[in-house]
Amino acid sequence: MIKKTSGIHHITAIVGHPQENVDFYAGVLGLRLVKKTINFDDPGTYHLYFGDEAGKPGTIITFFPWANAYQGKIGDGQVGVTSYVVPVGALTFWEQRLEKFKVAFTKTKRFGEEYIQFNDPHGLQLEIVEREEGESNTWTFGGVTPEVAIKGFGGATLYSSQPDKTAELLEKVMGLELIEKEGEFIRFRSSAEIGNVIDLKATSTGKGQMGVGTVHHIAWRAIDDKDQLEWQDFVANNGYDVTEVRDRNYFKAIYFREDGEILFEIATDPPGFAHDESKETMGKQLKLPTQYEHYREKLESNLIPIEVRELD
Repeated sequence: MIKKTSGIHHITAIVGHPQENVDFYAGVLGLRLVKKTINFDDPGTYHLYFGDEAGKPGTIITFFPWANAYQGKIGDGQVGVTSYVVPVGALTFWEQRLEKFKVAFTKTKRFGEEYIQFNDPHGLQLEIVEREEGESNTWTFGGVTPEVAIKGFGGATLYSSQPDKTAELLEKVMGLELIEKEGEFIRFRSSAEIGNVIDLKATSTGKGQMGVGTVHHIAWRAIDDKDQLEWQDFVANNGYDVTEVRDRNYFKAIYFREDGEILFEIATDPPGFAHDESKETMGKQLKLPTQYEHYREKLESNLIPIEVRELD
């Protein structure tokens, strides 16, 4: 059997105060809060999802916000940098926008592309790159219009404790194509138009430590339930310990940790985020899975209130 994921489904990170998280990703970056729910494994905590207007796979970054939690350390065994892609010609807008909101940034070039690199308020390393490919994001918010809006993920840079083994996994198991090597980076590409470029750092960064400001896991796309079960068998047959299928309400998920210590998930594209509320109202209300609905009053009283708001 040969399997090929089309690209990134979502990326999930740990952050600090939830309102600071919302202000940055919605208020500054102009993403849509497409789902406000709870961490199914820790229901006293939010699970917030941001993406394009429809919440399509390849656009979704999700967060477990813990106010006053300990700071993590970005390093081997993690996604080191999360890349966002914008339309060609939009980088100047984003430089000006980051300056407006006093977000420090630097510029760099990699594989012939220019990147703006910066951190979110809790220490996550982000970057923006221009590319032709990928549909425009039709969401407009706080001065960010479809002409310049983030389309979704450009990809991610992986920090591995065993880069050679992670490279082999990306190519031989996940089905990404090895494109080229440049300096300390190896570039891989998948077939999707967004969330399709993975840069693997070929040298050690030092061991990472999970906490605020770090990525918890990266999720890859499965077409549907049948495809996911094939992935489950395929991953196991390649020597990795893979979990049972877990229903996350908006997708089904399986997990495994690769040899470089990065936690991988494979998530189904369906059913998506509009099955328990309309596309027009996504992100407005706290949505709970059935098993937690009878705890709604208690959960809502314990969660820190948040709101999506335009920033000056």
